[in-house]
Amino acid sequence: MSAIGLKFAPLQSRHVLPGFKLSLGFTLFYLTSLVLIPLLALVLRPASLGLEGFWDAISTPRVLASLRLSFGMALAAAIIDSIFGFIIAWVLVRYRFPGKRLLDAVIDLPFALPTAVAGIALSTLYAPNGWIGSLLIGYGIKIAYTPWGVLVAMIFIGLPFTVRTVQPVLSELGLEIEEAAATLGATRLQTISRVVLPMLMPAILTGAAMAFARGAGEYGSIIFIAGNIPAVSEIAPLLIVTKLEQYDYAGAAAIGVVMLAASFVMLLALNGLQSWAAKRR
Repeated sequence: MSAIGLKFAPLQSRHVLPGFKLSLGFTLFYLTSLVLIPLLALVLRPASLGLEGFWDAISTPRVLASLRLSFGMALAAAIIDSIFGFIIAWVLVRYRFPGKRLLDAVIDLPFALPTAVAGIALSTLYAPNGWIGSLLIGYGIKIAYTPWGVLVAMIFIGLPFTVRTVQPVLSELGLEIEEAAATLGATRLQTISRVVLPMLMPAILTGAAMAFARGAGEYGSIIFIAGNIPAVSEIAPLLIVTKLEQYDYAGAAAIGVVMLAASFVMLLALNGLQSWAAKRR
């Protein structure tokens, strides 16, 4: 018995990862140098303004309007992407049809497409003389060069996040759960709303959080379709770039700090909802 204990004692003292101390040290160094130090520099840069100067930099009507537009449209786009992302993921997982692989590949195009190219394409389509814009303008609906153009661009870039987070979870569920609910007398709507959706809610919230974060910080695909009118269709990232071009580095950093704090609070809230949904599942 003692021989067996001595034989397996070295195995019990091993870490899960070989070279754990070295791996942990490298990980902390990598994250600190690439994430924490830049964020710390962003937070410390507006310190030269003082509290009053910081408040003056972020409380102007133009800054407040750009922040409302960026975060409001990012939240709306995340909600829309969550709804349609679930539907698209359901179609890709549950059905077989010609062109399914092509459709599955198209979902990832916003990841690979340069943001400037996406912005030019969207502005071409939704401009008053574009293919889609010319149809909508007849009904008095104008998308390009308005705040609605910001929403369209954010929906475009955020959709892959919601689809790709829901799709693998839905694939793992299989059809057994839905068939079991059907044998117990549940209708199709009851099966989706009371069985499938609660199990997918953590993944849906994760996709919504990533889509929101991407939309709030997006720049390239929005500036071509937004119109960039101050206090109307100007997003916060564009205002930061404008201040940098004016050599107002502290003012630009102050807006960046507000966006960082707001994004962190929003992501923290969504993660809390995700944990709550996972516990209820």
